[in-house]
Amino acid sequence: MLGQLHDFLVILKEGSLNRAAARLRVSQSTLSRQMQALEAEIGGALLERTTVGVRPTDAGYALANSLPTVLAEYDSAIAEARRLARGQRDLIRVGYLGSAAQMFLNPALSALRRSYPEVKVKLLDLSPGEQIAALRKGEIDLALIGQEGTLLSTEFYTGKLATLPVIVVMPAEHRLASKKQIQLKELRGERFLGTAEKDLPGRDRWITQLCRRAGFRPRFVQEATSLSNTFTLVVSEGAVALLPGYLKDFPVAGVAMLPVSDPKATWDFLVVWQRGRTSKSLRALLDALTPKTSPAEPPARFDADLQ
Repeated sequence: MLGQLHDFLVILKEGSLNRAAARLRVSQSTLSRQMQALEAEIGGALLERTTVGVRPTDAGYALANSLPTVLAEYDSAIAEARRLARGQRDLIRVGYLGSAAQMFLNPALSALRRSYPEVKVKLLDLSPGEQIAALRKGEIDLALIGQEGTLLSTEFYTGKLATLPVIVVMPAEHRLASKKQIQLKELRGERFLGTAEKDLPGRDRWITQLCRRAGFRPRFVQEATSLSNTFTLVVSEGAVALLPGYLKDFPVAGVAMLPVSDPKATWDFLVVWQRGRTSKSLRALLDALTPKTSPAEPPARFDADLQ
């Protein structure tokens, strides 16, 4: 049908079946049959004959107006698929957590530019839930995500970039705020801030698991919609939140951030990417990310997955 649509536009441009057939190097009868088949598919006439040639009907006008965009997108999709099939790509689409990516992503992008200066990178600051949806829709090639990415291990390639400590965020006037560090068991009876499952899938389950290891079950009182909203609710609601340790360097008025001393209270930072043949430029970006792996953890191994 795509060929028929293309031929339909040629007919409109030439204004004549005869001239269009000559341009397309087919017989006029063959071109007429193709248009009849297209009209049967549409369910109505697209062309009407005049004394000087042919012109579009109302339906033909409507189809002609939308076809250039449709055919251009089709051609672009085919070209992209061909580049991928050859292991080539001139665009890498990266989803990332804006609050966590700076220490990993920026140095890796600098290394990529040195190796592949022609490659363009499209950066999308997305929540973990948005990254997961974009991966599943094929809208991004790589995600830099928290341990929510472990949910994707059966669908995509995954690698651990770092294992980070956990901090507890609480109001600055909290009875425990003056401590240098805290054990999770000391938070028994506190009210915890939760998160929306669509934004941070599995985050509340992770918090629950940490607290149950410390001997209690957390009581969630409200869902925070963003990082800034988390800090606001900690102050306004007098609640506590468990967050990745890299956030301890974010100065926020009115809150205290204490390291959690429990050895198993950790947060994983992951890279997740599409299965299938991996382009050389994407492989280079993955390789550039690996040196940032936490010294406490073995380097993430990508080679086996990329074969």
